[in-house]
Amino acid sequence: MKKVIQFGETVAGYDIPVLNEREIRAAAGILFLVIYTSLMLILFNNDFLLAKYSITIFLLDFIIRVFVNPKFSPSLIIGRLIVRNQVPEYVGAKQKKFAWIIGVMLSATMFIFLVIVNAYSPITGIICLMCLIFLFFESVFGICLACKFYRVIYGEKAQYCPGEVCDIKSKQAIQKTSKAQLLIVFAFIAYIFLMTYFFKDQLSITPHNLFGTSAAKSK
Repeated sequence: MKKVIQFGETVAGYDIPVLNEREIRAAAGILFLVIYTSLMLILFNNDFLLAKYSITIFLLDFIIRVFVNPKFSPSLIIGRLIVRNQVPEYVGAKQKKFAWIIGVMLSATMFIFLVIVNAYSPITGIICLMCLIFLFFESVFGICLACKFYRVIYGEKAQYCPGEVCDIKSKQAIQKTSKAQLLIVFAFIAYIFLMTYFFKDQLSITPHNLFGTSAAKSK
């Protein structure tokens, strides 16, 4: 019988407990979307309700991940369902646990300030921004920023990182960036600045209703 309270799964061919990076990225994308929506409601409507709900839910989710078992985390279960047809990409569980402990600390701090004390401050704003950055890099790029500090804290090299970034190796030809490609990127950035400078007035004009006046005005 498998243990209920454990961290990571035992998979043949891996000498340490591992997790599926694909479901972790899917879960990170879900959390990012909810937090980003909460932030937009705060900034534009001064509405903290969704933020309070999401913080409470995320704190419980991270507590389950770290202190019970990641496979019982609601967000990871949803992530697993989303990517169930994709081939698993296994990553070391130890560095993920370290990253999620940071997640527990951040969400617990937000819970205390925003839910219990019912107050916001630059501290809550900074923590919210940090969470968005962590989740964005995890879901979009597959980069665990918190895992970068694992070696500094524990003094050992992380194993089985996403994309094998922990292993020092020469880049393949498809991974290398040429000078011409870099030039294209800089030219594209220049194009963006020039477009915003020369076409600002035209692009600032509010679009008109393609099908005529609105229903309210037609009455």
